Amino acid sequence: MGLSIGILGLGKYGRSLAEHMYKLGADVLVADKDSVIIEEFSSKVNFAVCADLANEAELNDLGLGNLDVVVVSMGSNLEATIMSVAIAKEKGVGYVMAKTSSERMSSILTKIGVDKLIDPEEESGIRTAKILASGRVIDYIDIEGNLCMVEIKPKEKWLGHSLKDLEIRRTDHINIIAIKQGEEDWAFPDPRVEITAETSLMAVLDKRDLTRIQ
Repeated sequence: MGLSIGILGLGKYGRSLAEHMYKLGADVLVADKDSVIIEEFSSKVNFAVCADLANEAELNDLGLGNLDVVVVSMGSNLEATIMSVAIAKEKGVGYVMAKTSSERMSSILTKIGVDKLIDPEEESGIRTAKILASGRVIDYIDIEGNLCMVEIKPKEKWLGHSLKDLEIRRTDHINIIAIKQGEEDWAFPDPRVEITAETSLMAVLDKRDLTRIQ
């Protein structure tokens, strides 16, 4: 997959995300202050580091600047979460996600530049892994059995063409069920409308075909 991700904090959410990202082919770095958990994960990911994530020096030693994505999953530890997000952004990490446990915490994290807040009541490690596995997927909804529904950005080769011209259902096994342009509302797809960089697509597909969107 070519994605490098750091997961800071190995609670239930962080462990689930780390395992699924690794299975999907990402290069995964995990860090936690619990040496027992780190020992457990040393064989499940690429790098497992025991570190105090509220300690600036130990965070700097993780080399976060070499990662594409950092996920801070310590929703109950405000100090460590703020420190981790701040250093990740300072190091130039392109996309930083952080678990939040309250509106106040969400407000603070937004102010220091977090790119996405994770609400544990709405998110799961598996769902986030599916989104991150393809840079094109904006949202992922699991459907019972083999199907899923995803919101995606169009492939570059689709731009300037209509759904009718592309025949995406035949070539990529993707069923487009809704489309929107920019900030407009979702609408049933008109197969004649030209796809642009501002287009978002809602699609239903077999989970095994997710790699076709990458």
